[in-house]
Amino acid sequence: MPAGKVRRGGGNLHHAVAEDIGARILRGEFAPGTLLPNEADWCQTYKVSRTAVREAIRMLAAKGLIASRPKIGSRVEPRERWNLLDRDVLGWYGAAMDAEKFLLSIQQMRRIVEPEAAALAARNHTAKQMKAIEEAMEDMRTLTAHEEIVAADVRFHLAILAAAGNEFLLPFGFLIDSALASVFDYTRRRNDDPYYALPLHEAIVAAIRRRNPEQARLAAKRLLNDTDSVIERSRRSLQRQVPRRKPRAARASETGQGT
Repeated sequence: MPAGKVRRGGGNLHHAVAEDIGARILRGEFAPGTLLPNEADWCQTYKVSRTAVREAIRMLAAKGLIASRPKIGSRVEPRERWNLLDRDVLGWYGAAMDAEKFLLSIQQMRRIVEPEAAALAARNHTAKQMKAIEEAMEDMRTLTAHEEIVAADVRFHLAILAAAGNEFLLPFGFLIDSALASVFDYTRRRNDDPYYALPLHEAIVAAIRRRNPEQARLAAKRLLNDTDSVIERSRRSLQRQVPRRKPRAARASETGQGT
């Protein structure tokens, strides 16, 4: 969406303004420490009221992207203060980043969280939580639409996180809910068989059901390894598709020009 253009169909206008400004911050158009345009400038840029701009600024401040001070204005906060666990910020961040870099960053986060969450789920799950994991697994086996399978995959991982029994892990559910859909959509679209990873998921379920933490941890790592390999294969495939530029000397010789 070009700067200065906001979607006016449905939703809140201030949210659309916040989305555009937030995306511009995350793309680096407004670097940390930058003093942002004032209210009047934003009103002219987006053709909205001061009320909409003020609500947008408050929204961005609540997400840690900016700090607003009376008589000074709004300044972009340092990156370490950005709330990347916020659903909106994560979405803007993913859209602003290189897709491969974003996926690899999410994979690194998953390696920190998911194997231990699976091990904790094996130790701590209740019967109700086990049922939620198994129901998500069953949906992954039986559903046919791509979007439905991806949604079931996300529910599967959220159910494991809930079954871990550690409340401090629950905020990562927002990250998983927002980010993993992108990862799963990416990997499943790059495999002819939408069910290719079912055995890897089933191994996690079996280990959790048996209350075997070490096997659950290893099964989660194997699934992550598989996702890494899909991303790597896709990266190599894209590299092969990009035609390599000939060396400058070779181009010059073909055109009869010297260097």
